[in-house]
Amino acid sequence: MMDSIIAVLFAGFLLGIKHALEPDHIVAVSTIAVRSKNMWKSSLAGVYWGIGHTGTLFLFGIFLILMKQNLSEQAALTLEFFVGIMLVYLGLSAIFKKYSEKENEQKKRGSNKKSIFIGFVHGLAGSAGMILLTMSVSENVWQGALYILAFGFGTVIGMLSFSILLSLPVIMAKKRNGISENMIKITGVISLCFGVYYMYNLGFTEGLFTYWL
Repeated sequence: MMDSIIAVLFAGFLLGIKHALEPDHIVAVSTIAVRSKNMWKSSLAGVYWGIGHTGTLFLFGIFLILMKQNLSEQAALTLEFFVGIMLVYLGLSAIFKKYSEKENEQKKRGSNKKSIFIGFVHGLAGSAGMILLTMSVSENVWQGALYILAFGFGTVIGMLSFSILLSLPVIMAKKRNGISENMIKITGVISLCFGVYYMYNLGFTEGLFTYWL
């Protein structure tokens, strides 16, 4: 019994790492991480994202499991659509706002809060799939809670690892040229384009707009 629980939790941990590295997660966190001037501060973007993501999945997921409810397809797609809006906002913010090294230092706490909020939105968007997965591998609520926490820990580790890898070329560029606004703007353009594509795909390919109209 204990061995099977440990195996399920380990599987949840590995799936969490994989989940953290999905394109929309990476694009969103990149817009925050590239603004930091050292590896430690850049890696915090991934950690705080994971905290927000895990907190939402845990609270919202356990609530729905206790209520024996699941999100409708329309609700799930709508929450995903908010991810697209967020990506567009992050992209536009990175493209049109000028940053200085001094300002980045002063905005450290704000960046941490923004990372938590990004994780929060991603957690809401992924809650439908997480609930179905949790219910399929767990026999009761407390096992489900442990599974979600293991999954969440995996997302923290996965995004932390990505943030550290991302910080290496960013820091090298900044050491040569000071704060590189070009790198910030590049991540902004990527976030903007991906966000528009994300919303288009949800609206037309996945059929979200047919629910709304």
